Amino acid sequence: MPGFLLHVGATVLCSHGGQAQATVPNPRVTVSGQPTVTLSAPWVVAGCTFPPPPGANGPCVSAQFITGATRVTSNGQPLLCFDSQALCAPTATPLLIVASQMRATAM
Repeated sequence: MPGFLLHVGATVLCSHGGQAQATVPNPRVTVSGQPTVTLSAPWVVAGCTFPPPPGANGPCVSAQFITGATRVTSNGQPLLCFDSQALCAPTATPLLIVASQMRATAM
């Protein structure tokens, strides 16, 4: 399924409202003047409201995308799309992509 490419300025949140940010931008491909992000790039999460143990297993501190574009790569790595899926650690909850650029798409 085609989707819009994800860039470092995209709004990405953990399931509990924490702000996620890519730690390794991909400057070789830019969209809307900002670097894209590849599948291998780790993400950090700040501001997660999920309680720590013993109440729960939170808060979310990092995340890793597990799906990306199947036909578009940069430096041998798939680029991330609006419909890419990620899991947060240590909670194993998904990241939510709320807003991204809406010009360039990939499959």
